[in-house]
Amino acid sequence: MEALLHCAGIVKGYGVGSKRVEVLRGLDLQVARGEMISIVGASGVGKTTLLHLLALLDRPESGAYAFSGRDMLALPEEGADAFRRRRLGYVFQNYRLLPEFTALENVAMPLRIRGERPAQAEKRAEAALCELGMESRLRHRPAELSGGEQQRAAVARALVNDPDLLLADEPTGNLDPANGERLMDLLCAARKRRGLTVVLASHNERLAQRCDRVLRMEGGALRRGGTSEAALADARGGAKF
Repeated sequence: MEALLHCAGIVKGYGVGSKRVEVLRGLDLQVARGEMISIVGASGVGKTTLLHLLALLDRPESGAYAFSGRDMLALPEEGADAFRRRRLGYVFQNYRLLPEFTALENVAMPLRIRGERPAQAEKRAEAALCELGMESRLRHRPAELSGGEQQRAAVARALVNDPDLLLADEPTGNLDPANGERLMDLLCAARKRRGLTVVLASHNERLAQRCDRVLRMEGGALRRGGTSEAALADARGGAKF
């Protein structure tokens, strides 16, 4: 399968001297176009650091990162901004919705920022919210939404620009088990419908098993974390979702 992103020898740490903490130590990662992978591991092991590097929100100290064959680490900051606006969606664990705006306005915001006309931006935002079952909550502000609804709005915001790559950082971490399952259902359906490539970081290994591959982060590197439910379903001749 064609690789969408490829990382090799990624090194990242924080601090200096005796206070330095090595987080990523020569990490390698390759993700095929259309693949959905999960990265599991304990809190603080480096999952968020890796997602920030993939989103160009931070830069590694050494190593290589290519996206669609392009050297991402050679991009200037304006090029990184364009990448995030047009090809990337990012789902945060704590939603990061602006409290003074409605769900519709929050989801339309990335399109407005990149210069899309208000009416068109709201039309696309409404379609993204309806895709995630939020058609009755368009005009509600975050404080009027449940945790599960806020996270669905955050997913809609990440999808509204039709990204090639969706990064999701502990997207079910603040949700109860039922809402966590529902959100995974929606992510899997959106991935299949849109042909998305998804990298999901999670400490919930049961939900992570629904991805095509499970990778475990330990000691600043990634290793195979076992055969996922999706891979087993494919081996039996039928996809799970």
